[in-house]
Amino acid sequence: MESYRERLWPAPWIALVAALAIPASLLTFAPVSILAGAVVGVILAGGVIAAAVVSAPLIVVGEGMLRAGTARIPLAVIAGTSVARREEARAARGPQLDARAHLVLRPDIDPVLRIDLADPDDPTPYWVVSTRRPEELAAAIEAGRTS
Repeated sequence: MESYRERLWPAPWIALVAALAIPASLLTFAPVSILAGAVVGVILAGGVIAAAVVSAPLIVVGEGMLRAGTARIPLAVIAGTSVARREEARAARGPQLDARAHLVLRPDIDPVLRIDLADPDDPTPYWVVSTRRPEELAAAIEAGRTS
């Protein structure tokens, strides 16, 4: 049974950015055909939006496992979690980041949850996961670890 589930959908402004492909294509194809430019622009914008939606990672806590994107780890090897927002989150994603850490990040989601690991055989010291509900994710991980 899942105690936590979150899909990291892209922010709505991604659609606005993707829509910029339409006027760019119109300008590019204007000497040839305005209709061709509009069609190519709509196809490009739709493709960007579809790629953003399809690639949205899923975070699930359940059945003794944490799944974030395509990676999974048993809850038993999690040593602890810590929530970071704003400047702390920026530092966790950048200057303080260990190159061996596993990352599941979305640039448009500010809060991150750092998940420390206690497995001596795993070279990955911790995970950094973007989440819109970091406290709920941390609570679900803790509840899964203690049950």
